[in-house]
Amino acid sequence: MTDTMSWLGRDIRLARKEGMPAIARRQRERLAHLVAHARAASPHCRELYRGLPERVTDPALLPVTDKKRLMEHFDDWATDRDITLQKVRAFTGDPDLIGQRFLGKYLVATTSGTSGRRGLFVLDDRSMNVGAALGTRALTSCLGTAGTLRAAVRGGRFAQLVATGGHYVGYAGYSRTVRESAVRGKLVRAFSVHVPMPELVARLNAYRPAVLIGYAGVITLLAAEREAGRLRIDPLLIQPAGETMTAQDTARIANAFGSTVRTIYGATECTYLSNSCAEGWYHVNSDWAVLEPVEADHSPTPPGRFSHTVLLTNLANRVQPFLRYDLGDSVLLRPDPCPCGDPLPALRVQGRAGDVLTFPTGRGEGVDIPPLSFGTLIDRTPGVEVFQVEQTAPATLRVRMHLAEGVDPERVWRAVHQELTGLLADQGVADVAVERAGEPPRQTPGGKYRTVIPLSHA
Repeated sequence: MTDTMSWLGRDIRLARKEGMPAIARRQRERLAHLVAHARAASPHCRELYRGLPERVTDPALLPVTDKKRLMEHFDDWATDRDITLQKVRAFTGDPDLIGQRFLGKYLVATTSGTSGRRGLFVLDDRSMNVGAALGTRALTSCLGTAGTLRAAVRGGRFAQLVATGGHYVGYAGYSRTVRESAVRGKLVRAFSVHVPMPELVARLNAYRPAVLIGYAGVITLLAAEREAGRLRIDPLLIQPAGETMTAQDTARIANAFGSTVRTIYGATECTYLSNSCAEGWYHVNSDWAVLEPVEADHSPTPPGRFSHTVLLTNLANRVQPFLRYDLGDSVLLRPDPCPCGDPLPALRVQGRAGDVLTFPTGRGEGVDIPPLSFGTLIDRTPGVEVFQVEQTAPATLRVRMHLAEGVDPERVWRAVHQELTGLLADQGVADVAVERAGEPPRQTPGGKYRTVIPLSHA
């Protein structure tokens, strides 16, 4: 079997044409091959799966794992024995290496995700190619033949809203694309979510993208700029991602831009997990991923009810196998066929809410800043394992951190304080107190961390 883009595109089209039995068959075969590979090449997986049947086609047979466990067993988890935590940390510590190939082979991405705990992930070419092929299919499906032609006539320009300054999967993937593909590099341009809103609006106005992809919180702010007449772009398709959106959020964006809006639900661990349909449901790409809504004891959650968490199995990435990985989100699986006609499993998500923080400026108006801007700044600070930023008053931020062993707390705090005060200054917000908390990050009753807490939810 080959994993070229052309083969993947044909296989994805064929699987959907043949229907769910063909997709389920691919899922079982790919799971069996991945588990066998993990057992053979990963010491951690070999020990974890000791005693299981020789051939595993049902993910429920596998033990559950999570980010904390995999980070603790990092060196034994990777199937490429040249990969070590020390090497990956050194690589991600150099911003000049963003998007370059780690060990000459892999893309490295960092994340905090729902849990607020730092993750360091290595993605192989197979995983990247599957993501690109599924993304292309989703794009053409959303636009249709006529929309695809219209996008081509308008130059086919893509604007990708990304968190810069770190090895985040969106920016790292974009940087690699620009470096390795001259054609795709001309069609896609990255726009930093860290720049002040007036500057972002001006750059987008000059670029005039046909497709806008990026963090939902930022796109929601851009919708307000479009309503105010300051943003003058009219993309054919908008794909918000990374944060949960309500039907009202989606409708507002669609009305503001006069565009088709299709949201993306994924993660650094599996970027191509799902895309939304016209009915607002996320459809899981089940030929390349398994998603299991479960209760706190990891028993299955019945369709029609929100789960305690959800377990992810990425069927593409072979270098770091994500098998029954606790993603930390609460999802609801639709119990009946989706009205859109797509037979793939349909779900709703209520994890990773993208609430905006609003700060006074002293001029009788407020400045809105999406939570991603705060989270990514702290996430890229070395030494921070778990963090939480809470807006405890209109002009007060309280920062809670759990630090790695052996780091200098004062040095880390100075770096975090400088990042946050710099962000606020760039956004035109003055006199905001950034406090260092003595207590650790707070957990929800369900045991999860919320990385950014706006004032209205404090």
